Amino acid sequence: MEYNTTRGKLILPEYGRNVQNMIAHAMEITDRKERNRAAQAIIEVMGQLNPHLRDVDDFRHKLWTHLFVMSDFNLDVDSPYEIPKPESLQEKPKLMAYPKYKIRYGHYGKYTQEILGTAKEITIPEERDYLKNTMANFMKKQFLSFNNDTVENHVIADQLKELSKGELVLENPDELMNTNVLLRSMGIGGNNNKKYSKYFKQKQKKKNFKK
Repeated sequence: MEYNTTRGKLILPEYGRNVQNMIAHAMEITDRKERNRAAQAIIEVMGQLNPHLRDVDDFRHKLWTHLFVMSDFNLDVDSPYEIPKPESLQEKPKLMAYPKYKIRYGHYGKYTQEILGTAKEITIPEERDYLKNTMANFMKKQFLSFNNDTVENHVIADQLKELSKGELVLENPDELMNTNVLLRSMGIGGNNNKKYSKYFKQKQKKKNFKK
């Protein structure tokens, strides 16, 4: 009986041993025209075995690359694409720079902080007022989404001023959207205080469970 441990190594196991054997047979064909026909047939089989590759851009190019890799780059056929070199497999990917960005308040996110940081560039009073009120209500909504408690309007006002580096100041924080209105916009029944309390109790229970 023949065991896999005694067989040759599968370079790309996802194609199976039969495809590997087909490639080995094609490499033994002496007639170049016949060898090219065999390569085309193998490409079709490889495409049928991995239909998900059809969703990949230029999937046939990928199939041809896999064909040469599985032949250890020894299959001499006419490829419609540039034949890859063995050295290309040894190239190490370039290290990606890890983003180093300090977020003052995690529940507001990076972009909220960036938007408020550019507030000084807005000089038209009407636009500054619009930005101030819109971002303040958005921050309150974000606070309610990621924290297990209510939030006082003056807290939002203070953090708005802090993140905008003093450029945006809410003269009357009580004019912010009502908490229940924001909760309804989030799909939570804000009119009913029992539902509101139940919502935060569930969030607290999940938080304690994760701990």
